[in-house]
Amino acid sequence: MAGFQEGDGGAEMTGVHPQHPDDDARRPASPTGRTPQWLLDELTGADPAPAAAPSPARRRRRWVVPLLVAAVTGGLVLSDPPAWPWAGDPPAAAPGLPAPTPPARPTDRPLPAGATAPLGSPPPPPAQGGTYGYVSVQEDGVTPVAYDPCREIRYVLRPDAAPPGTEQLVHDAVARVAELTGLRFAFDGYTDEPYVAERTPYQPDRYGDRWAPVLIGWQTEAENPALAGDVVGQAGSTAVSLGDGPRVYVTGTVSLDAGQAPQILGARDGEATLRSVVLHELGHLVGLAHVDDDRELMFPETRRAVTDFSGGDLTGLAALGQGGCVPEL
Repeated sequence: MAGFQEGDGGAEMTGVHPQHPDDDARRPASPTGRTPQWLLDELTGADPAPAAAPSPARRRRRWVVPLLVAAVTGGLVLSDPPAWPWAGDPPAAAPGLPAPTPPARPTDRPLPAGATAPLGSPPPPPAQGGTYGYVSVQEDGVTPVAYDPCREIRYVLRPDAAPPGTEQLVHDAVARVAELTGLRFAFDGYTDEPYVAERTPYQPDRYGDRWAPVLIGWQTEAENPALAGDVVGQAGSTAVSLGDGPRVYVTGTVSLDAGQAPQILGARDGEATLRSVVLHELGHLVGLAHVDDDRELMFPETRRAVTDFSGGDLTGLAALGQGGCVPEL
């Protein structure tokens, strides 16, 4: 399972997705872009070659595909989501003076949703817990930045280059994340919106007066060089805030490697492997970061033994589904 490569900390511009800091050192196992040997063995039926002693720094098995996930940014740098400089409520009138003229309706965001009741709730996390982490946290250093549970997360599919038979797999993975977070996802159809490094989260001409839906689709390495080598996916979300209010994710993107998907599907347990790739990327979308525990799905390398979220993943997803409602956005 792979995602966009992530880099070190740096300034983030409006509309740029956050990234996770610990992935800059994790490089693809096949820097030349060749198909991993484990996958060639699966496709040809060849007996696997004896595995060399693993490097302590890489901690990977012979058949592992790396999961290098980052957000959609021009320079692929890490920073917290931006606090957009939006005005709050207009100042009150001074005694004996007329009320000030209200500011014009802002053009950088939709009308407030105004929703104050969560649409769902996550199942209780497993008692055994596990390892998990967040892409970004609020100013308190503890509370994760998350999507607003009081409104739907709409998503669209970009069908260009989608391998046959993968659309339902994507929908099933979205439904799984919705189940584990309690967040309400809604499919909004298909789009021809192009992938860009700095996607605008508010696009009224294309999507109307609402936040742009999450964009999910398939790309080639030529279209997205970040998918070169063994990297098979990229995901991230955009967070905004109003004044000093909490940051909240409002949209995001998931990009999947159209070239490697057929090869993965042709291997043993290929459908389960590709589904785990999509689940991993959706985990990043809703706010989960990479972890060092190889028993978790958010570990940055695929393992055939882990094709669904594990204890730590489930604990983090449950917390991400219980963010605060932000009706003013």
